[in-house]
Amino acid sequence: MNKIVLNFGLLVFFISMIIYSQKGLDIIDVFIRSFALFMVVTVMFTIISIIFIKAINDASARKARQMNEKFIGNNKHE
Repeated sequence: MNKIVLNFGLLVFFISMIIYSQKGLDIIDVFIRSFALFMVVTVMFTIISIIFIKAINDASARKARQMNEKFIGNNKHE
């Protein structure tokens, strides 16, 4: 997941480099703005992916607990 987030951040970085350079800005300004955008996008998507993975893990743990309770509950009556 981290590799996907990093690749997406790099894509945003290079696209922003193209967009800012076409506006006629200095190369230093283009680089600084693109790098800032890269950092914001990468951190934002990292946080979103962590929340997404935790939500999936919680849901699967809850479902496993329910299945385990059903299985144990069926064995008590036998």
